Amino acid sequence: MPSIIIVLVILVVLVFIALIKTIQVIPQASAAIVERFGRYTRTLNAGLNIVVPFIDSIRNRIDLREQVVPFPPQPVITQDNLVVNIDTVIYYQVTDARAATYEVASYIQAIEQLTVTTLRNIIGGMDLERTLTSREEINAALRGVLDEATGKWGIRVNRVELKAIEPPTSIQDSMEKQMRADRDKRAAILTAEGIRQSQILTAEGEKQSAILRAEGEAKAAALRAEGEAQAIRTVFESIHAGDPDQKLLSYQYLQMLPKIAEGDANKLWIVPSEIGDALKGLSGAIGSFGGPLSGNGGGNGAGGSGGSGVPRQSGTERREQPPID
Repeated sequence: MPSIIIVLVILVVLVFIALIKTIQVIPQASAAIVERFGRYTRTLNAGLNIVVPFIDSIRNRIDLREQVVPFPPQPVITQDNLVVNIDTVIYYQVTDARAATYEVASYIQAIEQLTVTTLRNIIGGMDLERTLTSREEINAALRGVLDEATGKWGIRVNRVELKAIEPPTSIQDSMEKQMRADRDKRAAILTAEGIRQSQILTAEGEKQSAILRAEGEAKAAALRAEGEAQAIRTVFESIHAGDPDQKLLSYQYLQMLPKIAEGDANKLWIVPSEIGDALKGLSGAIGSFGGPLSGNGGGNGAGGSGGSGVPRQSGTERREQPPID
């Protein structure tokens, strides 16, 4: 009786194990390789799958999602014999689980080595400056080579990115000094351009100011001249309207003589030749005024002369006045 129980327990355990091995649940975006007696039989897709227990075995489970694999920095020599360290990142996806299992032993290691060799071939034909400025070109070349080589492995390379390109320390120092010198040069050029533009604008402003000032002075001078001309015309019109005689003009001329002599700088006073005519006219005016007074006093006769010895002129006599323009 106890032996029968032991046999039943063993049978139950075997049935349970057989059921476990028979039912295979594959997660979404995954695949499993099934071998029968060591030979590939089929590929299990996502979902519930039935296999023959103790005959079929699961060789490998493969994730079909896109994978991201960063590779460590690799030393690469450029065309100008400079060693640079380049970090790369590969984005790949398994499209054929059978090929990825049986066509290559380790596709991750194979992709890494292929990336290193391809990168060295590409960078070897570029100098440092082009390497630093041609990341898109390098990425496209790497992706093309890797996608072609890994296609037979059941792998599709979607993207290849260069994370960092690190030149030697001495080259970095030289590049930093060069960039600093370029920045200083650009700053000096911009400063000089600013000063030049400022001077040009200042000169233009001064020019415009001088032009406007000259125009203002010219207009002011024209207005002053016009005002003086108007004043002269008014004076001459008044003189013509008043019809002054020579005696009045001579008197006004004598009144202006002291004003001509005013000023501390006048060391020599030259009497104009017209002073004689003015004096004659003034004396004639004085004589004409004194004639009636002396006649009323019962002095000299009509043909006599004054006491000053200046001939007396008749009141009706008037000196010929020069025309006034």
